[in-house]
Amino acid sequence: MSKQIVLVTAVIILAVAGGSFYGGMKYAQSKNPSAADRAGFANLSPEERQARLQQFGQLGGGQRGARNGGGGGLITVGEIITKDDKSITVKLRDGGSKIVFFTVSTPVMKSTSGSPQDLAIGEQVTVTGTANQDGSLSAQSIQLRPPLPSTN
Repeated sequence: MSKQIVLVTAVIILAVAGGSFYGGMKYAQSKNPSAADRAGFANLSPEERQARLQQFGQLGGGQRGARNGGGGGLITVGEIITKDDKSITVKLRDGGSKIVFFTVSTPVMKSTSGSPQDLAIGEQVTVTGTANQDGSLSAQSIQLRPPLPSTN
């Protein structure tokens, strides 16, 4: 009889411990929602979620075509594929592209200060700027970067 009492007591203790652990985990989740829930992704359709991820530059392939950077600007990363006196077109790592407008007063940075003449086809750049209605970007700054390592 005493073995039965010990067995029943052990089962009750394990059930209470398991229930307490489960309840504690659920409580912790309710106090610290996942990053996707915090970003408002929980109730989005797959298409809306993809658009939101693209907007914030979270998709794979290195595309950061519209990632929020410090100071409220957008960041675009990629290779310059065309250039004129007032704009460059940046090829994004996902295969897309972004037109970036700049002025003579737009800072162009590299290990030393640069100028728009340093913007050349094939150069890797990181652009911070503001979005235009047509999807292009008006640069607040352009940073020349060393080439990215090959993924081959």
